[in-house]
Amino acid sequence: MSDATLVLRLAGPMQSWGVKSRFDRRDTGTEPSKSGVVGLICSALGRPRTADVSDLSSLEMAVRVDRPGVLLADYQTTEGVPSASGTGGRRTVQSHRWFLADAAFLVALRGQDQMVGEIAAALERPRWMLALGRKSFPPTPPLVIGLLEEDIDTALWETPWLGTAGRPQEEVTLRVVRDSRPDQAHAWRSDHPVSFEPRRFLRRPIRIEWVTLRGPLTERRLTWSSI
Repeated sequence: MSDATLVLRLAGPMQSWGVKSRFDRRDTGTEPSKSGVVGLICSALGRPRTADVSDLSSLEMAVRVDRPGVLLADYQTTEGVPSASGTGGRRTVQSHRWFLADAAFLVALRGQDQMVGEIAAALERPRWMLALGRKSFPPTPPLVIGLLEEDIDTALWETPWLGTAGRPQEEVTLRVVRDSRPDQAHAWRSDHPVSFEPRRFLRRPIRIEWVTLRGPLTERRLTWSSI
């Protein structure tokens, strides 16, 4: 069996990719986390939280930041929350939930062709509702751009820019966050899912790179395999 690259477009009015959220503070990363992308795929496939996700976690992943969006916070209060001990009066809880507004990301996943083909088909006809990090943040279509026989580098360099429609540029430089070997890592993220129930994650080595797309970007085309 051969490998293939699945190319996704993760865009929507709001998205949140938290990896350090605790209680009343819900953070978001500046790009989709691996645990968030695997969770999205699990919803499409209809896998319960207790299911094995090792096959999905093993996919090589790269994220191209086509539109970084705006970092915003949603301030919420909840009244009448009982104490953790169950004693004493009820209280008002304040929470800050961070999210990215109007962001767009290209996500490339590389793995065995049959598996990524099944993932692509499931994302087109998902079993459960899809969300960009939180249930209230649905993606805007199209979600699946296509399948490539070529490697992730080809997807990152050749897929047209997902920036603002109607504003083609002759050149644009975009940040890329991708899986790395430990000895070549620029940083580590605690978002490699081992299981979602119970919640268990490993540290993932990543590299930060930059790609410059030279235009006209509206004329860039790739030959995609059928899904």
